Parts: sequence; C-alpha cells; structure tokens
Amino acid sequence: MYEKTEGQASYENAEDQASRLRQQYGRLQVLEREGEELSLSDRLRAMNRPLLAWYEAHARVLPWREDPEPYRVWISEIMLQQTRVEAVKPYFERFMEALPDAAALASVEDDRLMKLWEGLGYYNRARNLKKAAIEIQERFGGRMPSEYEDLLSLPGIGSYTAGAIASIAFGRPVPAVDGNVLRVISRVTASREDILKASTKRWMEEELRRTMPQDAASAFNQGLIEIGAIVCVPNGPPKCGACPLASICLARKQDLIGEIPVKTPPKKRRLEERTVLILEHAGQVGLRKREDTGLLASLYELPNVEGYLKPEELAEAFGLSQAGVAQVEALPAAKHIFSHVEWHMKGYRVTLEKGIPERYLAVDKGRLQSDYALPNAFGRYTKLINGG
Repeated sequence: MYEKTEGQASYENAEDQASRLRQQYGRLQVLEREGEELSLSDRLRAMNRPLLAWYEAHARVLPWREDPEPYRVWISEIMLQQTRVEAVKPYFERFMEALPDAAALASVEDDRLMKLWEGLGYYNRARNLKKAAIEIQERFGGRMPSEYEDLLSLPGIGSYTAGAIASIAFGRPVPAVDGNVLRVISRVTASREDILKASTKRWMEEELRRTMPQDAASAFNQGLIEIGAIVCVPNGPPKCGACPLASICLARKQDLIGEIPVKTPPKKRRLEERTVLILEHAGQVGLRKREDTGLLASLYELPNVEGYLKPEELAEAFGLSQAGVAQVEALPAAKHIFSHVEWHMKGYRVTLEKGIPERYLAVDKGRLQSDYALPNAFGRYTKLINGG
C-alpha cells in the first residue's frame, strides 16, 4: 500500500470498513407508496444504502481493487476504457511489473511503452499516460495528485477518470460517470436524455455529486459501475431480479427498459480496401513506421497500401524489384474495425531473393514479438509470420 500523505483519505482495514458498511447501510430497499413518487434527488439518495450493501457482497475480486494505490487505479481505469475486464487483467499485471510507478512510466522509451500496450488498442492513451507521468514528476513531486481538479489537468484524464482516481484512491466524494453509470442512472430515473451528449453526462455528474454518500465514495462509484457491468448490462436484457435498485427503478416500473437509455445512432463507418504484405527474406520480415500523426501514429506496421492489388501489381506499388521476388502467396482476407473507419484487407506473403529493401526495416522474426508493437489491425497477418 502507498504511503499516506496529508490530504489523502485514511482507510480502515477491509474488515473494519465492511463492518461499518453493514451497520450503516444494512436496511436496504426504499419502497415508493402509490401516488407518492420520489423526487429526483430523493430517488438518487435512495440508491445509496442498497447499492453499498450490494457492492460489499458482490464486488468482483480484481487486481487493482486489492491494492487501490493511486497509480494502479489510474493505469487500470485507462486500460478498462472500451476493453473487457477479463482481457485487461494480464495486460495490467505485465504493465505494473514493467512500470511499477509514475517515475518508471515517465522515463520509459516510447517503443517499449507501445509494446507493453500492444493488444489494448487506442495507442494514444498510452502516449497520454507517459505525458501525464512526466507532469506528475515535474508538477506534483512524483506523487499522483489527490484533488479532482488537479487530476483533470493531466493529459488523457477526463471527468470520469479523475472522479474514479479521486474517489477510489483518495476517498474524495466526487462521481465517476462512465457508460455503465449513464445506463444505470438513466434507467433508475427514466431519463430520455441522449447519453452520448456531454450535457447529459454533466447533468448526471452534478446530481450524483449532491446525492452520493460523502463517506463512502469509493464503494458507491465502484458499486454503480459494477451494477452496470454485471446486472444492468450493456448488451442483452438487464437482470432486474438481481438488481438492488429494482424497487426505485422508474424504467422498470414504467416498462421502459427496452427504450432506455437513449443513444444517438452511430455514424456509418467509412470502408477502406487495403492490400497488406508480409515481406520475407532469410528469417527476416519487413516493417515500416507510420507517421507521427493520424491513425495508428508512430506505430510499426506491415507494408500496406489503399486498394486491392493483383500479384503482378505488388512490385511497383511497394518498391520491389520484380526480378527479386521469388514467390507470391495469397493470404486470407481480414477485417479490422476502428471507431470511424473499417479496413477490409487482402494479403500476400512475398518471399524475396536478395533481402528486404532499404525503405523497410528488416526485423528478425524472433524479435518481432518481443520488441515491436504492431497494431491489432494486422493481427490476422502477424500470426501468419510465425506459422500461426
């Protein structure tokens, strides 16, 4: 556990905290009388006791919860954005072993950081982690700030992440509103506000800040997120029979579960056809590094161009000597979905006679896995490099 400093919340040990919550929040459900509907504030306050008691009994055991040190909370929250909990666990453990604190993160080489992040996607998040770690070293003496506004000032930390770190690691009574919380609160209040609008999130943060328990912010925020993750689930019908908020949920009461939350339909993705090469010669493969800006900025990649090419068009398009191409093998098609664009790829394995051209980086196959971070977009083809 981290060394506590002045201003950080003092924590009881787990057994004492559990006992306190049992005594304080033991009486669970609030029942509405017919014709006496709760106000918005009262409805939200009515969540507190059942939510905290439920979380105490049902919280999943997760590596970052076992030791909610600020740095660990921060790294886990960034990793968990748009990634499943079970998928994050091995990445989190590997990352913490390699970069156990902000000082290590601030000084890590970019290629090493990208390799540690490989497989999680959204690589700009990893870049912002390093930028924020450098600021933590320079502005906050190497310690994660405990105040919400200070956290919000760091690169890559928005209102949700700032609220999560402040409440979970420091006990600050500030909300942490993510997609799970937006869904749960929308249903509890039968709100028809579009949850993809920033104004909806701000409204919810303001209401929760006023009504959440001031002395149990960590359990409250994590409990709401947990209910959204495993009870009021994002895909499929919610498990209302297992929900501690069922008695005050207006969407359930009014039979609106299928209509709430309200979301703006996503824009149609742009489709791109691409041709991808595995360039091989004597145990080496050819890579190149992408530009410093734009999609997959600064990452290594397999050579690729826009459009579907025929075998006889490859040499000119990729700067190869036609005479130096020993063999061309067609590979299976692949697809990768980004947030706003979808790649449909066809691939070729090109065996070269005289080595990898200088325009590409020649990499021994054995170093590919250990030293070079290739985006998931090329996953179907990188598996084929070693016969996968």
